[in-house]
Amino acid sequence: MNSMKIILDSTGDIPFEWFAEKDVDNIPLHVLWEQPSESEDDLRDKEEIERFWEKIRSRPLPPKTSQPTPGEFSALFKKAFDEGYSEVLALCISSKMSGTYNSAEIAARDFPDKVEIVDTKLASAANALIARRARELADQKVSARRIKDILDREIKEHRFGAYFYVSDFEFLKKGGRISRFASFIGSMLKLKVALHISDDGNLLPFAKNKGTEKTHDSLIKAALSLYPEKSKVNLIMVYTTSTEEAQLLSAKLKEVYQVESLLYSPMGKVISSHVGPYATGFGIERIP
Repeated sequence: MNSMKIILDSTGDIPFEWFAEKDVDNIPLHVLWEQPSESEDDLRDKEEIERFWEKIRSRPLPPKTSQPTPGEFSALFKKAFDEGYSEVLALCISSKMSGTYNSAEIAARDFPDKVEIVDTKLASAANALIARRARELADQKVSARRIKDILDREIKEHRFGAYFYVSDFEFLKKGGRISRFASFIGSMLKLKVALHISDDGNLLPFAKNKGTEKTHDSLIKAALSLYPEKSKVNLIMVYTTSTEEAQLLSAKLKEVYQVESLLYSPMGKVISSHVGPYATGFGIERIP
């Protein structure tokens, strides 16, 4: 049995098999619908994701989302210690995007010197790669405190990154993220918006392109500014409703990088609620 439990919030789009392989627990964020109902972002199976998108398409507005409470974190920490783990490392979505990190910090006060919290300043597949790196270090008997220090440094040095694009302007309009006019123009021109997560942990647009190929090129150009051509990298491709564009993008990435591992993972409900259908992206890890 591992001595350290890793906890990853549900915005970290981790390949399903890694929960068991890497001994990772998931703490779900919440999806809040217009009618008084709520669901947890705790499943990654195809049928559940399809039901989620059917529900979104049938509603006039996309759902809102909320972070786990300190009490939910505390219960998961206690469960880990009751199961015999001696330490817990919690990896949280950027504190600039969600209050999840703050909830975890509050809960950790009840477990002094036993729980470490990492503000990854990232999200989605990048955090899945961080979880794998954390398990790699834990398997070398590195303490949770030391792993936090290592990850904080590696995140600052851009060992990990995340890049995305969104395609559905109607969805963004429904969510109040763009104007009706911008939605009309974007849809008419078939524009796609390229996004990256900045050094301070904000999700920012950096390009608008017409067509998939130009969008892929702009994402790769942005990645090359931090991850030079021919670098050895690990990749996790993420998508909302279709793998087709993720496969096309990964083929281009393989032309640029020495890809050591390549996996695909659907985006969870919370990330999907913000980026909409037909969104695609990737998490990248530079291998020293």
